Parts: sequence; structure tokens; C-alpha cells
Amino acid sequence: MSLVNLQQKIGVTADGAFGPGTLKAAAAYYKLNKNRAAHFFAQTAHESGNFTAFSENLNYGAKGLRGIFGKYFPTDAMAKAYERQPQKIANRVYASRMGNSVEASGDGWKFRGRGALQLTGKANYQAFADYIDRPDIMDNPNLVAGELCFESALWFFDKNKLWSICDQGITDAAILALTKRINGGTHGLDDRMAKTKKYAGWTA
Repeated sequence: MSLVNLQQKIGVTADGAFGPGTLKAAAAYYKLNKNRAAHFFAQTAHESGNFTAFSENLNYGAKGLRGIFGKYFPTDAMAKAYERQPQKIANRVYASRMGNSVEASGDGWKFRGRGALQLTGKANYQAFADYIDRPDIMDNPNLVAGELCFESALWFFDKNKLWSICDQGITDAAILALTKRINGGTHGLDDRMAKTKKYAGWTA
């Protein structure tokens, strides 16, 4: 579990519970000021289901595939042929994009979403591996779901210049702006707002 990995890394009790002690120690470990820590951990908490899901779940039925990935499953028959086969689904929907090769290559599954902000695609894994000088990530991408779960999310914030939004303070406008950049919309905005404000209180 990646929250336990984080706690072990930062030197607090590895109980898998996210509280003020873990937040403050993580902020110090990653050299994040109070505003950045509150925003970063609120957004990652929401995206990972309160730090419980660090690897993408692609176990969809045919109806889900048609609804979410209709572009890749244009017929009921095709969706039926792939349903409840996460590996096969990933290889299809992520084929030939984000640096991945064709469906048969297996890149879609190998480089599926992992980490606190769902790093996805071979090109992004390579960019992250280069950024932290860990070439072993490309052979063992599961590192992103464990040991390097939060590092991958920090890289996303760096790459997309999100810290400048965090530095605007703990405001509704800043939380909205971050959410749009991370989510592509406003999904879960109320929860993100509540978490950000709660975590800001923990660091006060």
C-alpha cells in the first residue's frame, strides 16, 4: 500500500492512516510549504480514493465500455468480446498513443494509470523516469504504484507548473483552477475543496 510506503519513507508510524502527523512529515520530506502541501495532498487524496487506489481499474463490463470508451468499442459485439478483461481493455484503449505502440505490444497494460495522479502512457513513464533518474521504472512500472507513487504526482505538478496555482493560497479559485488542470473538469470539486481546507488547518 502506497500510503504505508510513504509513511515508512518519511519516518512516521506506518499505519496506513492519513492524519496531521503524516501530512506535516510529508510536507517536510518533500520540501512543500503549507499551501502547496494542502493542495497537493488534497488533490492526490481525491484522485486515489483517499489513498486507497494507486493502479487503474479497467475491469469494465460491456455497457461500461460502450459508455466510457465508445470510440474504441463502437459495437456491442466488440465490447462484449473485451468485457471484464482489464489487460485486453487497456491494450486497446491506450494503443498507439501517449508513446505506446500498437494493441498487440501490451504497452497499454504495462503503462496503464498508476500513482497518486494516475501516470499513464509509455511517454509519460519515460519522462518521469528521466526526471528522477530511475531507468528501472521502464522495466518495472509497478514502482509507480508503490515506492514512487507520490513522486510521480510531484512530477506532474512540476511538469504542468501547478505550484504557482498552489501559491495563490487556500482559496476556492485556486482549488477550482487546480481541479480543472488535474481532472480536465470539475469532478469531485466539493470533496477537493473540503480536503484542501481541512489539510490547510492541519498544517496551521
